[in-house]
Amino acid sequence: MKEMNYKLLIRRTCLILLDAVCILLSSFFALATRFEFIIYQIPPEHLEALWKYEPWFVLTTLIIFALFKIYSSLWEYAGPQEIFSIIWACIVSGVLEIGIVLLSGGFLPRSYYLLRTMYLIAFVVGTRFSYRMIRLKKQNRHLPWRQQRRVMIVGAGEAGRSVIGEIQNSKYLNQKICCIIDDDPGKVGKYIRGIKIAGDRHSIKKCVRKYNIQQIIITIPSASAVQLRPILDICKETDCELKIMPGVYQLVNGEVSVSKLRPVSIEDLLGREEIRVDLDEIMGYVSQKVVMVTGGGGSIGSELCRQIAAHNPKQLIIFDIYENNAYSIQQELKKNYPELNLVVLIGSIRDEKRLKAVIGTYRPQIIYHAAAHKHVPLMEDSPNESIKNNVMGTYKLANVANQYEVERFIQISTDKAVNPTNIMGASKRICEMIIQMFDRYSKTEFVAVRFGNVLGSNGSVIPLFKKQIAEGGPVTVTHPDIIRYFMTIPEAVSLVLQAGAYAKGGEIFVLDMGEPVRILDLAKNMIRLSGLTLGRDIEIVYTGLRPGEKLYEELLMDEEGMQETRNKMIYIGKPIEFDEEKLCSTLREMAEETDEQKMRELVKEIVPTYMLPEEWEKDVEALA
Repeated sequence: MKEMNYKLLIRRTCLILLDAVCILLSSFFALATRFEFIIYQIPPEHLEALWKYEPWFVLTTLIIFALFKIYSSLWEYAGPQEIFSIIWACIVSGVLEIGIVLLSGGFLPRSYYLLRTMYLIAFVVGTRFSYRMIRLKKQNRHLPWRQQRRVMIVGAGEAGRSVIGEIQNSKYLNQKICCIIDDDPGKVGKYIRGIKIAGDRHSIKKCVRKYNIQQIIITIPSASAVQLRPILDICKETDCELKIMPGVYQLVNGEVSVSKLRPVSIEDLLGREEIRVDLDEIMGYVSQKVVMVTGGGGSIGSELCRQIAAHNPKQLIIFDIYENNAYSIQQELKKNYPELNLVVLIGSIRDEKRLKAVIGTYRPQIIYHAAAHKHVPLMEDSPNESIKNNVMGTYKLANVANQYEVERFIQISTDKAVNPTNIMGASKRICEMIIQMFDRYSKTEFVAVRFGNVLGSNGSVIPLFKKQIAEGGPVTVTHPDIIRYFMTIPEAVSLVLQAGAYAKGGEIFVLDMGEPVRILDLAKNMIRLSGLTLGRDIEIVYTGLRPGEKLYEELLMDEEGMQETRNKMIYIGKPIEFDEEKLCSTLREMAEETDEQKMRELVKEIVPTYMLPEEWEKDVEALA
């Protein structure tokens, strides 16, 4: 610390001495300029006056500089504010100099004062920024230019300027800004901190080749996902690593910095805005209520528990068959919400006696039913387990909820329940029928919430692709034309929670999820975002459609139609009529059935779109 203070004292002393020289030189050059630099023409009385007053000029100017905190600035990070401080300090110094001369009865040419102020500003600013440039050159000397990553900045706004400044000023970053891209035609061709704005978004690929760019940093924090999508589509066609500034709030908080940059994620490439719900406005219905979440340790269930815990429930009951998942969310909620009345119970929704014991003891007022088998290929190989868990478990849970007059029951469904061809989708469609049937006769408000694939959930395609890429490939895609709808876990959960607020009974809530995404494009994007080149570093292999897998998913059946809610991104599907007696009789048969083929046939009876294995094989052959 003492050594640091000593160095600081030496540095300030040198600056003061340098400023004293600048003051002397500015006075001499001002007088010399007045007489066109013909020194012998300068009247002796002017030289005598200058010699007489100069010590006072130097002393007062140095004091003014100190008052303007010019000696407290870090000049290696200097910017416009420091320049303005110097200008004002020099102007005040010039005014005070006039006062000193006039009050003492002396005389100097009127033009001297203006010229002297101008020279002083030029000398002081020049020395400061010369010092800054020398330091920058010294800092970067340890990094040969061949080792520096060549960077393109997309966005010439304040965020871009800040990132450029930080990269240029840092001695720890091995990046070199080579060009800037901005869509404002008024900025193209101009410079920011010596870096040329080389063109608009259509120039990105050309500039990447011209400047040999290795990394692209997108600094447009105010842009929406829809606005960013076309830019990202262009950038991902290059082999450059992509980084992005997270959001506009970083500007508000003054957090714009290189450390805030993050890799471009798959969410950035979905091409739609994230669905945002004001949960504080709608979550009053769970406040001081006993809430139960089945499957509370899963991807959706655990996020439901987090959001519910944040909105003051009377009691939160987590019910899950998997003890590790239940333990994990229990520890997290205990840490983050120590005052929460939390109950974590292990049990299966297949066990009606256990359900009666739990619901009879704790009397939940709201149940979120997220427990289910969801993996399409696994369920296709074990159809009886899919029906036992998803269908019979939902029936038993709904029946017990009805018996104990639970206020609301929210069923988590999926887009695979629309015209389902596989056993998992068919099981979820039957669950929706069960919910609609119970709602017609029960005091409980039964509703279902339907959404697409969830990014990052356990077993989803994104973690699979990441794992395959990390292992060097190949990345496996079932079919080049397969498409899916995607959403984030927070989006899915916000929809579920809002459905609970809107519920009147019998509705199937559906999210407008924008345009579907080709899984092949998703795989290619993830390979590019990992800094790899398809065909050179890693391959994509087509494995063929799996049993029951569709090329595309739907969100609504044609017969359902759509009704808007107050949230323009959430719709209500009109329930499809079905034969309740047939459903009930088939459910009784399913409860006793052990043969897999007969179980499939029972499913086919109440879900006609479900395809038996032999039908699916014929369909695949026709598709090929």
